[in-house]
Amino acid sequence: MSTVAFIGLGVMGYPMAGHLARAGLDVRVYNRTPAKAEAWSEEYGGSHHTTPREAASGADLVLVCVGNDDDVRQVIRGEDGALHGMAPGSLLVDHTTASADLAEELDAACREQGIGFIDAPVSGGQQGAENGALTIMCGADEADFTRVESLLGHFGRAVTLMGPVGSGQLTKMVNQICIAGLVQGLAEGLHFAEQAGLDRQRVVDVIAKGAAGSWQMENRHATMIADEYEHGFAVDWMRKDLGICLEQARRLQARLPVTALVDQFYADLQVLGGGRWDTSSLLRRLRSMKLD
Repeated sequence: MSTVAFIGLGVMGYPMAGHLARAGLDVRVYNRTPAKAEAWSEEYGGSHHTTPREAASGADLVLVCVGNDDDVRQVIRGEDGALHGMAPGSLLVDHTTASADLAEELDAACREQGIGFIDAPVSGGQQGAENGALTIMCGADEADFTRVESLLGHFGRAVTLMGPVGSGQLTKMVNQICIAGLVQGLAEGLHFAEQAGLDRQRVVDVIAKGAAGSWQMENRHATMIADEYEHGFAVDWMRKDLGICLEQARRLQARLPVTALVDQFYADLQVLGGGRWDTSSLLRRLRSMKLD
């Protein structure tokens, strides 16, 4: 695959598309804000286009990374959506964190046109995207996965087939469920240490070497201690993701009491005006609470 289209140049998509351009691929981009697509083209040399359909026309592979289910439908199946420009034999990969239902819907629409489909949500945040170190969870037919695995490696350090279409999104739900509990636990631990008068950095230096250690602790503790929350995945987006998790859990009759509780804690942060703060801002919520 030498010609690819990338739809959606947000904090994740912009560097992801950049890695493909640096790898020597012919990259055609579209973004709802044209200025972002123009800036990308100036930086990386690929072409920018006015519609997803135009960007996808002539591409062997189309990758999408936008906000939610509705955004995905618009850029793929809308009047000027990518599917209208794709040819039989091409392949569509959706990196958006979305519902498993949407993945199945898109797979059916693609199959009608002889196009392959992979749901491939990512984990690793903006830093992972910029460093080309994302974890990519794929739901696909094995043959389609094989066609694209090495290409996704340009921005993914781990590219794994999880099962048939929809499995990637279900795996990403597990990822978000685990993160929600971990970040709340870290926030409570740091809050407790602060209230106890401990040196919080020294505490983390010690416990990170034991069973309490985690990616969240390693990468987020310092900014949490500094009360800075502009360094990662936004609360608004986490609530979107947890909503997907909780809806799917209801269908599966899976119990997610901690996830449901942390979702409400994030709702508290939105009320505090923190919708764009990163997810580690759960500590600020605890600091803002007045105890009787």
